[in-house]
Amino acid sequence: MTDHRPRGLHGQTVETLAARILSGDWREGMVLDLPALREELDISLTALREALKVLAAKGMIGARQKHGTFVQSRENWQLLDADVMRWQTTARGNAGLLDELAEVRAVVEPAAARMAAERATAEDLAALESALEAMVAAPDLEASVEADLAFHRSLLTAAHNNFLLQIERVIAIGLAERDKLVHSAGPTDDPVPSHRRVLDAIAAHDPVGAETAMLDLLATSAADAQRAGQEVNARR
Repeated sequence: MTDHRPRGLHGQTVETLAARILSGDWREGMVLDLPALREELDISLTALREALKVLAAKGMIGARQKHGTFVQSRENWQLLDADVMRWQTTARGNAGLLDELAEVRAVVEPAAARMAAERATAEDLAALESALEAMVAAPDLEASVEADLAFHRSLLTAAHNNFLLQIERVIAIGLAERDKLVHSAGPTDDPVPSHRRVLDAIAAHDPVGAETAMLDLLATSAADAQRAGQEVNARR
């Protein structure tokens, strides 16, 4: 999966500031003391302001005359931004986020499977087959997650709808975090057969079959995630 984290001092500063917001250390409406923060982080005021500009562009930080720089409410965040998505999925206290992402998948992917069955080209089918083969051969969790992402990314591509492609990053981040959660809880059922049924229906140009197969796949995925979440919580 593509690593969207920024590099260098600038990137580290952005990550540090975002973590304070996501952890709740900086609460909604809190006004930031920039000189004190600059001294704490041991960076220039210019570097601090540049990092804050990044968070402002993502809707997490605001600034007003006579009010200062402050933390925005979550409703102002750019929730589909790749960094904001990543920060939320790795922050504590965001267990409900994966449920929301699963709901998005349940809306999008069955329809995408139906469209793919109607529109997929030979090249699209080859990409799906390649991803499935990679899933079968995956030697570890990282490779398994990458193969799963490749399959679902190829599915959205095969739907030949540019708007669906823009949703790919939401699907990708949610799917990656879901896979990590499920695998952390121990052995799971083989995911290949359910993905194979989706691909076979698409290859057969069977829209109803593809949609049904994807609904079944997502139902199993949601059940696995729920079970994994319960097992992980029981260990704490």
